[in-house]
Amino acid sequence: MKVGRRRGIVAAICSMTALAAALLPGTTAAGAPDPGTAVAPAMAEAPAVLPALREWRAESGQFKLAPGARIVLGHADATTAADARRFAAELREVTGRTLAVVTARAGRPGDIVLRQDATAHRDLGDEGYRLRSGDRLTVTGATSAGVFYGTRTVLQLLRGDGTAPAGATRDVPEYRERGVGVCACYIHISLDWFERLMRDMAQQKLNQLWIEAKVKSDVDPESAFWGYYTKDEVRRLVAMAERHHIELIPEINSPGHMDPYLEHHPELQLKDKNGEASPPRLDITRPEAFTYYTSLVDEALDVWDAGSWHMGADEYMIGSAYPDFPQLQAYATEKFGAGATPDDAFADFVNRVGEHVRAEGRTLRIWNDGLLGRNTVVPLDRDVAVEHWLGGGSTQKPSALLAEGRPVMNSAYALYLVRGGFTMNTRQLYDSGWTPLRFEGETLTTRPANLTGAKISMWPDNGAAETENEVEAKAFMPLRFIAQATWGGPRPSASYEDFEALARGIGHAPGWSNTDRRPLPDGTYALAGPGRRSLSPTADAAGSTVAFASGDSSAWDLTATADGYYTLRSTRTGLCLDADRGKRYLGAPLEPGAELTQETCAADRRTQRWQLTTRGGALTLTNAVSQLVLAADGAYGTAVQAAPGTTAPTRVRAVPRG
Repeated sequence: MKVGRRRGIVAAICSMTALAAALLPGTTAAGAPDPGTAVAPAMAEAPAVLPALREWRAESGQFKLAPGARIVLGHADATTAADARRFAAELREVTGRTLAVVTARAGRPGDIVLRQDATAHRDLGDEGYRLRSGDRLTVTGATSAGVFYGTRTVLQLLRGDGTAPAGATRDVPEYRERGVGVCACYIHISLDWFERLMRDMAQQKLNQLWIEAKVKSDVDPESAFWGYYTKDEVRRLVAMAERHHIELIPEINSPGHMDPYLEHHPELQLKDKNGEASPPRLDITRPEAFTYYTSLVDEALDVWDAGSWHMGADEYMIGSAYPDFPQLQAYATEKFGAGATPDDAFADFVNRVGEHVRAEGRTLRIWNDGLLGRNTVVPLDRDVAVEHWLGGGSTQKPSALLAEGRPVMNSAYALYLVRGGFTMNTRQLYDSGWTPLRFEGETLTTRPANLTGAKISMWPDNGAAETENEVEAKAFMPLRFIAQATWGGPRPSASYEDFEALARGIGHAPGWSNTDRRPLPDGTYALAGPGRRSLSPTADAAGSTVAFASGDSSAWDLTATADGYYTLRSTRTGLCLDADRGKRYLGAPLEPGAELTQETCAADRRTQRWQLTTRGGALTLTNAVSQLVLAADGAYGTAVQAAPGTTAPTRVRAVPRG
């Protein structure tokens, strides 16, 4: 997790970013051309889609959905057949037309034909497709994923009037990993948010979603404090990803950033030379530490069912140095000999985790910043994939990691969206012609085959600084940018302004906004709970609690916020309902059972924003920051934050007043 990172690291990266910004677009620090800025020759009358088509051969005429048009399945597996049914619903949304899905050898004029043929179209790879637009519109792929990505292009081509220019394309991605990273670490991000993200990812042909999230553990129940996802919720995420042809890569960070797990395990915490324990650090010299971590891995992979495992392995020594923990040197010397270093102990721990997940048919991924080249005895296994986010200093350069033959992904700091911190400058990246060849601290002149791709990363360093809906809005253009950069087609426009105009014009994926996030008009309401009790302030002073009281006529002014939530202001006290108490992680109050209070209203205070969810005429209130629900605690009816699934939310009726 890139949480709480040192100001020095951030300052160094900001300095590098400023240097890059000062360079002329299309040049490296040495003045050589940046290979990423090359623009393919313009394609005549290329359709305006994102990511842009890799090639286009224009023809005369156009395709038009005919009356009675169908979606015709040629040879197709069960996945493509299921995709076709969802595609029909999406077409209905973007064109207003209802198309039946039928199986036939050939289509009629005005039909959309989907074909899957692995033998005749091997040049398309796992994700490429051919599209031909004429009297009918035909998509052909070697796999279900290829056909699916072809239908993403069709949805953009036909939006509105159901027509598309005549022509043909062979559209194959340049990079096999086109990703997004979300740290749902400490904080909980709603499943509705992930559903909308995956819809947009699929529309943009992004195929990988890294999630750092805590599974509610049966192996170690003490680690199951809020922020977790139940195993059923993880299975729902897995099913979502399968529907959208997205590979999920889960992570539990280790051996650093483990405080969500080690808080109740002081015996596994690394102690410094003064005997002071470090809750975020696992003591890798202890055999039981490895056993504990791999038990969490096994439990998580049982529900994630993923082909890769990310162990993080970043910032183990953040704010410290190996000499502060002399037992690491002693351990390395005892295990590997007099020439060993603490870095060898670190590399050995990573390798052992890699062996553990490989035994179950998985591959291992880590971040790059712990690789300083000082492991003189124990080399890092070559099949460990490295995601490079931090450059400069003593970290190994991407070219050195690639030369080792290992998979390397560009996860550059320049591609970060941090709550309350650095946010990628999408305009600058687009205008400068950024591609995955441009890492932090080094730009490659050629593309190695083992450079797998790139991803943007969303981190919650200040969990209360922005709501998840604000992050969603902020990620709109970064998602489209990384899709364009990794699919690899020619830039769709010369200027960022035109690129953004195109992206906004296409908009979100069909089905993206499938919930009403503002179910009530602004107004004054009594919030009536069970037994004719109303939600009311217990006193008139800021900081006092609220409770469900009988015979009380209290009312609340409900006002929608720009990011899709509500503020609740008491008409009696003029104060706002707030989730301000309880233990905080990353600035966010995340303690189930913590009492809710009324506080001075502040427009920028995200803990005063509430999501209203309707069901059967009643409302559930969920705090926008903590994602904990409002519930009545015991006989006194005091309103508290509660974890879904452990304490039932108190559902209320909003009764208009005034």
